[in-house]
Amino acid sequence: MEHEFKITRTSREIYDRFFDNYSLEQLNRIPPGFNNNLIWNIGHIIVSQQMLVYGGAGELLHVSDELVGKYMRGTRPEYDLSQKEADEIRSLLLPPIERTEKDHYNRVFKTFTERKTQLGFTLSTVEDAIAFNNYHEGIHLGIMMSIKKFL
Repeated sequence: MEHEFKITRTSREIYDRFFDNYSLEQLNRIPPGFNNNLIWNIGHIIVSQQMLVYGGAGELLHVSDELVGKYMRGTRPEYDLSQKEADEIRSLLLPPIERTEKDHYNRVFKTFTERKTQLGFTLSTVEDAIAFNNYHEGIHLGIMMSIKKFL
C-alpha cells in the first residue's frame, strides 16, 4: 500500500499547484461546455476519497457534511467560492491522506461493504477503494487539464 499512498500524495501535490497557478476567478470559472470548474473538481476528489475509503469501511468521514453536500457525485458549483472557502479546500488536500495512511497501518478499517462503482469497478476491500481513488483522481485531473485550456 505504500506505493498507492505515494501516488495519492503526488496527485494531491499536483492539485495543490492549481492554487498557486490560477487566480480565484479562474478557479471558479466554468468554461462553455463544462459542468464544473477547477475548484469543484478539487473539492470533489477530497470528498470522494473520504466516501470511498471511510464510507465504504463504515467509518465516520473526516470532512464536514456541508462539504459532502457541495462536492459529492451529482453536484455542481452553485456559486463562486470566496478566498476563505478556497483556502479551506486547499487545506484539506493532504491531511486526510496522511490520516488515511495512518489509519490503514493502524488497522482502523475492520470491515468494508463491497460495491460496484459507476464505472464498473468492484471494490471489495478498503485497499481496493484506496487504489481506485487514485484512478478517480486521475480522471478529475484530466478534466482539469481540459478546463485550464479555456481559462
